[in-house]
Amino acid sequence: MNASERNKRAIEIITHEAARFIAEEAGSGSLITVVRAQSVSKGERVLVFVSVFPEEKAPAALAFLDRKRKDFSEHLKTHTRLHGLPRIDFMLDNREETENATEER
Repeated sequence: MNASERNKRAIEIITHEAARFIAEEAGSGSLITVVRAQSVSKGERVLVFVSVFPEEKAPAALAFLDRKRKDFSEHLKTHTRLHGLPRIDFMLDNREETENATEER
């Protein structure tokens, strides 16, 4: 397996485990869904993009995920065989908003 395939597989694992972690840890006040993950800085950092419903709860959900970032890294260490874990950051996915704005034009 070459480096590109390994990176792609690591992103898939992180995406899956992020969804699992959020399902276990998040409360019932909002629905947080992992949309995708993206590797940046040559794999040293991974951005996990989420959507939040209702949208008004997005700031609180992102604050929750930011507080739980260290716990998520521990979750990855115990539930995966990934080595050299990247820094994980959670971000709101606004791709859908961008697509809707484009369609309205």
